[in-house]
Amino acid sequence: MKTPPAAPTLYYIGLMSGTSLDGVDAALIAIESETPPRLVATHAEPMPDTLHSALLALCHAEQASFAQLAFAENTFCALQAQAVKALLAKQQLSPHQITAIGSHGQTIEHAPSGHQGGPAYTLQLDNPSLLAELTGCTVVADFRRRDLAAGGQAAPLAPAFHQALFGRKSADQLILNLGGIANITWLPRDEDHPVLGFDTGPANVLLDAWFAEHQGGRFDQDGAWAKSGQVDEKLLADFLADPFFRQPPPRSTGREYFHVAWLKQRLTGRELPADVQATLAELTAISVAEGVGQLLPNGQPTTLITGGGGAHNAYLMARLAHHLPNATFTSPTAYGWPEDWIEAGAFAWLAHQRLHHLPGNLPSVTGAQGPRVLGGIYAP
Repeated sequence: MKTPPAAPTLYYIGLMSGTSLDGVDAALIAIESETPPRLVATHAEPMPDTLHSALLALCHAEQASFAQLAFAENTFCALQAQAVKALLAKQQLSPHQITAIGSHGQTIEHAPSGHQGGPAYTLQLDNPSLLAELTGCTVVADFRRRDLAAGGQAAPLAPAFHQALFGRKSADQLILNLGGIANITWLPRDEDHPVLGFDTGPANVLLDAWFAEHQGGRFDQDGAWAKSGQVDEKLLADFLADPFFRQPPPRSTGREYFHVAWLKQRLTGRELPADVQATLAELTAISVAEGVGQLLPNGQPTTLITGGGGAHNAYLMARLAHHLPNATFTSPTAYGWPEDWIEAGAFAWLAHQRLHHLPGNLPSVTGAQGPRVLGGIYAP
C-alpha cells in the first residue's frame, strides 16, 4: 500500500497594528497538517510620525472627512505592503508562494455595545483591495464584523488561535497579552470546559499616551519612569471604580474607551506625572490579577504565558508578580513564538481558517450565537 503524499506546507502572512499605533507587525507562518502553526520569520515596520498622528486623531474624532479617512487608510495600506515586501525579501520568497495575507487593519473605534443608543459597531481602517494590488497576494480582511453580526463582541479573537497554538495540556493554561489593551485566555485542561477569554482593561494604551505627553517618545522603556513614581492609592481607587472592571465577560474594550481624556477627568492636577504613570501600571497589574481570579477563583498555582509589548516592561511584570504570587510567568518562546508575534500570527492563522471555510471565533469568548467563518477574500 502506498503512503499518501504529505500535505503541502502552506505559508501565510499576518499583519497586525494594535492600539499602541507603533507600527505594522508582519509574521510569516507555516501551517502543516496535524501540527501547531509554526512561526517562520518576522518583520516590524515602524509607523511614521505623520501616519501615527493621523490615525491617533481619527481614533478620537467626533467627525472626520472622507479625504482624511482615505489618506489614513491608503497610507496605512502602503505601510502594510512595505512590511510584506520586506518580509518576502528577507526570506527570498515571491508573492505566489504565499497562500494569503491576513490583514487586521487599524482599529479606529470599537463599540460592541453601541454608542449613545446606536447600533453596535467596530471599525478597522483597511483597504484590502489596494493591499492585494500592491503585494500581488490574496488578502483576507474584515475579520471582526461577522462575529459582531452574530451577536458577539468581535473581540478578543486571539483565543481561538491560542487554542490552535498551545493546545490542551495536562494542566490549565493562561495566556496573557499585554498590548494596548490587556486580555487573557484560559485553556482548561478539561476539554468539557470551553475556552474562555476577555479584555481585562488598559495596558500600554494609557502608559504610552501619558509617557508621550510628559516625557516624549513612544513608550516607557522597562517601566523606568513608572518605577520612579509612587502609586497614588486614591487615584487607583478612582480608576478601579470604573464600571468596566465590574462588567462580566464577554467583555472587550479599546482606545475609544480608555484614552487620555478618561485619565485626565480623574486627575486633580496636583499629581506628579511619574506617580500617575506608576498608578497606571498598578491599574493594569490589578485588573489582570482580578481577571485571573475570575477564571481561577481559588488562587491555585498557574502558569501565565505572557506576550505583547508589555511583557518587556520589567516594572509592570514585577507588579503583576506581586499581585499574582502563585503564578509562574513564562515566555511563549518555549513554543517557538517570541512575545511580540502572537497577535500577528493569529491573523495569519485566521486567513487560513477563512480559506478553508473553518470558524475563526469562539462563541464562549465573544458571546456570538455560534461559530462563524470570519473575513472577506480579496484576490490579487
